[in-house]
Amino acid sequence: MRAVRVLSAALLALGLAAAPAAADSSPSPSASGDDGAPTRAGTSFRTATEVEQGQTATARASTGDYLYWSFPADAGQRPTVRATVRLPESHAAETWQIDVYDGLRRRQACQYGAQTRTAGADKSSVELECVLRTVRAWSEPWANDPLPGTYYVRLTALRLSTADLGQSVDAELRVESKDMGGAAAVDGALSEPLVPGIATRDGSEEGEDSAVLADLEPEDGWTSGWWSSRWTWTAAGGVLAALAGVAGYRLTRGSGRPPGVPPTA
Repeated sequence: MRAVRVLSAALLALGLAAAPAAADSSPSPSASGDDGAPTRAGTSFRTATEVEQGQTATARASTGDYLYWSFPADAGQRPTVRATVRLPESHAAETWQIDVYDGLRRRQACQYGAQTRTAGADKSSVELECVLRTVRAWSEPWANDPLPGTYYVRLTALRLSTADLGQSVDAELRVESKDMGGAAAVDGALSEPLVPGIATRDGSEEGEDSAVLADLEPEDGWTSGWWSSRWTWTAAGGVLAALAGVAGYRLTRGSGRPPGVPPTA
């Protein structure tokens, strides 16, 4: 009997020791695929959720809501905004649209892409895309060119039936950019990017809290595109022009004395 009790106690201790190990080996729900991307969206320009380029932001909302996100874009980049809306199982035809605004809240036209799409009653999702023009480092005051700074994305449904108002939908947003290189480089640059709160941040003293509304910026910092392939091509063109001048001079100068002229004593 004593041996049986000892064996039972040993098996119980072994089971308690193995339980934490098994729990540690099981995957954690909160650690699966969490890259820090936001899981909500704002309802206005001031409450827009900041998203880094390359992240996939998600949000759950109701049909009829206005969803706002913001992201940074620097000179020389051509941003592409993609949005996916997963619709409820039962719904009527719905039309969704994404609009992109720059730091001055000027609506930027899409260079190409399906900015507005209508999902029929048999569709479970709708995908939208907007490819902006290349962000310029400087522009004329009267122009509507995209400039470096914070950009805002608004996602909403345009035409809805009364029965579809308030239904739950899931939205995804992803922003990526292509570096256009020296072909898009221009002379001149903004003194500061068009970022909310930039004046307050620059004017605040060290250690003083400032009301900065946008904290995200490109990986290399603002005005990171001052160097472009134009500098390389300009330097290469200058070297080739100098070599061509030297070669042309050597070919045309001759021996330095006309033929038939005797040398001087």
